[in-house]
Amino acid sequence: MSKIEKCPLPRASALWQSVQPEDFIDGYAVQSSLSARDAADIGLSMPKWAGTLLALRNRIVRPLGLKTEVSNTGEGAIFPITHEDAQELILGTDDSHLNFRICVRREDGRIHMATWVHRNNWIGRVYLMVVMPFHILIVRDAMRRISRAGTRTMASASNG
Repeated sequence: MSKIEKCPLPRASALWQSVQPEDFIDGYAVQSSLSARDAADIGLSMPKWAGTLLALRNRIVRPLGLKTEVSNTGEGAIFPITHEDAQELILGTDDSHLNFRICVRREDGRIHMATWVHRNNWIGRVYLMVVMPFHILIVRDAMRRISRAGTRTMASASNG
């Protein structure tokens, strides 16, 4: 398994078109032979503990009128795909409190994952502060799973 590095999203990413001054953007990367789509499928399939946190989040924010849909696809998806090409998948949504996107990009033998957040109001600022510790745990766990899967894929290719 390769080491998870905290690093900026490559400048070639389409996500940079959305980033404004004062926005939040983080970035992580691991060595991997996976495609961006395969890495996203692995990284965004939340383990049970993360799914439980999301369900709790939905119960808490529903009275505030924030999005709580749980469909994986279509108009009702909580994380609809907003951009996809051979190197990159971007998904996310705009809501009253904040707009966010998750980017999974394959570049130079690495998978990069970044989260961009544009806070629309004070609720968005408070929300981001509250969820940040959980965000870091979830993203680092996703990158560990991507790294493990990419390592297995590389080992299979070299043994075949």
